[in-house]
Amino acid sequence: MIFDRLNEGGPFFMYPLFFILILIIILIVKAFVQKGSVEKTMSLISSIALFAIVWGFLGQIIGLISAFDAIESAGEVLPAVLAGGLKVAFLAPVLGMFTFLVGRLGIIILTWIKKD
Repeated sequence: MIFDRLNEGGPFFMYPLFFILILIIILIVKAFVQKGSVEKTMSLISSIALFAIVWGFLGQIIGLISAFDAIESAGEVLPAVLAGGLKVAFLAPVLGMFTFLVGRLGIIILTWIKKD
């Protein structure tokens, strides 16, 4: 199921986002386990999460440009085909936003439990 969606959304953008999500989860767990200062890890999580959301939107924009080129050359397009294309165009940004939210939530929790 998940790999079908990753392939459907475009492997060039979706697989890196999936691996970034796993990396963020690993960094959050590392920060929980790590003793001492976690500011560097929190900064890294923040930067990677921001990259994920931008990468997702870049995938959407490039996909929409390709789709509009195909529509322009085809002339007329059925509404069902257009709706299916728009659904695919939103998969990368949704995964990017989810990854961003996981990273931000991890930072919020780490900030909250951080010892002063």
